[in-house]
Amino acid sequence: MEWPYELSLGWRYTRAGRATRRNGFISFISGVSMLGIALGVAALIIVLSVMNGFQKEVRDRMLGVVSHIEIYSADGMALPDAGRTLALVRQHPEVVGAAPFIAAQALLARGEDMKGAVLRGIVPDLEGQVTDLAAGLQGDAGNARVLERLVPGEFGIVLGRELARQLGVRVGDPVTLIAPSGQVTPAGVLPRMKQMRVVGLFNSGHYEYDSGLALMHVADAARIFRLEGATGIRVKLKDLHQAREVASDLVVALAREQNQDVVVRDWTQQNRTWFAAVQLEKRMMFIILTLIVAVAAFNLVSTLVMTVTDKRADIAILRTLGASPASIMGVFVVQGSLVGVIGTLAGLALGLGVAFNIDVLVPALERLLHASFLPQDIYLISRMPSEPLASDIVPIALISLVLAFAATLYPSWRASRVNPAEALRYE
Repeated sequence: MEWPYELSLGWRYTRAGRATRRNGFISFISGVSMLGIALGVAALIIVLSVMNGFQKEVRDRMLGVVSHIEIYSADGMALPDAGRTLALVRQHPEVVGAAPFIAAQALLARGEDMKGAVLRGIVPDLEGQVTDLAAGLQGDAGNARVLERLVPGEFGIVLGRELARQLGVRVGDPVTLIAPSGQVTPAGVLPRMKQMRVVGLFNSGHYEYDSGLALMHVADAARIFRLEGATGIRVKLKDLHQAREVASDLVVALAREQNQDVVVRDWTQQNRTWFAAVQLEKRMMFIILTLIVAVAAFNLVSTLVMTVTDKRADIAILRTLGASPASIMGVFVVQGSLVGVIGTLAGLALGLGVAFNIDVLVPALERLLHASFLPQDIYLISRMPSEPLASDIVPIALISLVLAFAATLYPSWRASRVNPAEALRYE
């Protein structure tokens, strides 16, 4: 197969040897441009993969405590028919688990220490269907399941480890729960208080929940907060990414079957601020690191300008042999584009190699430098996570190739404007 001479010449100029000092310098600049593109692409892939890994790790820990979808009564009171609502929710093909609950806020007191907390009344036998935390929660003594200690009428409570530490309590200690709504007495309105017993602790790995969440039996919560039943239903799905669509389906189904006004929130709405901040940070990192690729790509401009100046005689000879200005321009476009393609492919190989093996490379660096990049007592995660996504990698490769191609246009156009007579005047 005979290749077009523009492609052959472009490839020859790309791999130009060091026969002369000038050719050697041009080849060095070309290699630096190629290396810069490769490092820029690799840095983009590695950083975005690590950010994806952190986002997934935190999201999974968050969803170990919260559910994929939560359904509330619009008036904030108990659901009129929680059992029927629960049955309707379970009929959806994407739903794998559902459980009633009561959500309320209260104060927990131990001596002079007092902390605000979110109280969640649960059904222990059903809670494992909607949260991973409940499914794997173990007690401090033996292998007894913590949630099995939540017996209706005994007013037991399970605290997050950080909340227990702040109150200075351990398993078996009493705490006083102060409900926000008071009771009317001859002496006036007094806060309602109930002494609870700590029957277990949990550690979700997420500070917000470990320091502000407490679990109790739904029957005890209904008695303390004077409710007639569950205030909502928590739902777990087969695919968490379908939460928004399933939530819309449930709104329609509940309104049609029960003629009931309910509020349905999925996990993206419950944590909208956090996810918006992560997406903004990821977008800004993409823009900043793309500038590295842009700088490396536009180094091709200086490389091609020097090549055009060095090859003026060659260009003039080609023109006298009948080469068109478009063909001359094509030669140098091929040269610059090959540098961009090789640099991009090398960057993809390097970036993906590091991203897929970061769990091996980071511990090796920590042992070599005798340092810990993610101390377990400071960060939620003790290992460096990574999750390369095609939705990030494909745009990175395309942007790199487009920038490299754009950098070749002006020098190639200058080459096509070389006047053969002037270029050969002193040859």
